[in-house]
Parts: sequence; C-alpha cells; structure tokens
Amino acid sequence: MTPAIDLVLPDLAATEALAARAAALSRPGDTLLLEGPLGAGKSAFARAFLRAAAGDPGLEVPSPTFTLVQGYALPRGTAHHFDLYRLDGPGGLEELGWEEAREGIVLVEWPDRLGPHAPADALRLRLVPEGEERRALRLAGWPGRLERLAAAGAAA
Repeated sequence: MTPAIDLVLPDLAATEALAARAAALSRPGDTLLLEGPLGAGKSAFARAFLRAAAGDPGLEVPSPTFTLVQGYALPRGTAHHFDLYRLDGPGGLEELGWEEAREGIVLVEWPDRLGPHAPADALRLRLVPEGEERRALRLAGWPGRLERLAAAGAAA
C-alpha cells in the first residue's frame, strides 16, 4: 500500500497548480475523493482540476451542491463532479448515475456519503484549512502516480 504524503498548500495558486497536475495525471476510470470540512477548498480544487482537464481556464464550473452532480465533456472523455453533502448515505447514488460516471473521471466532495461505493484505488485528498488560503493536504492512493503528484505539489 502506498503511504500517505503530507503537503502544505500556502495559497490558492498552489492549490490550483496541484489540481492542474492531478488533471494531467488522471485518466478515465479515476476517482478523486475530496475530503475536508466546509471551506477547506474542495470546490476550489475541483474547479481548477476541471478547468485544467478541459484546457479552458474560463470554464464555468458551478458547485453541484444543489444539483448533486455536474457533467463535463473533456478532451480525454467525460468527468463528473459530485457534491454529496446533502445525501445522508449511498442510497441515492444509482439515481445520480454513479456507475455510468465511473467510466470517466469522477471528483467527489463529501465522499463519506459513498459508503461501500468508495473505490479502493481512488486518490484521496484531505484538505484542512490553516488560515485564509493556506491548506494542509494529505494525499493517499494512486499507486505509481502519487509521488509524481506530490512532487508537483511540493514545488508549488
């Protein structure tokens, strides 16, 4: 099992740079689980990831807090951004198209709501605010790619 890697993201630019690197390393079938309290930067990471993956820094990426899932057509396939905050468990995943979405790239905020549906091979990103823009980040998963992602984050 790949050990977890801890990083510090000093500002939003560092978070966005790491998200762009994660987008470059991602491929269809990948899941990124974005963990952390309200205001931790999960949506900012997802927005930067999707913009980088689309190659469009102006891509409109609304928070799916009320729609629960938002889909994106990307050059390398589809991506789905799930915000499961309003779910109390995995019961509604089928209605949201969870299994179909897994064929592309999936970003999940509040992944604890996935229960047993959380993929074992997912990249887990645990964000913890340490000030207005500074974040502590714990990365785990993605064997073979985690070190490359962390190296990019350390350089940010």
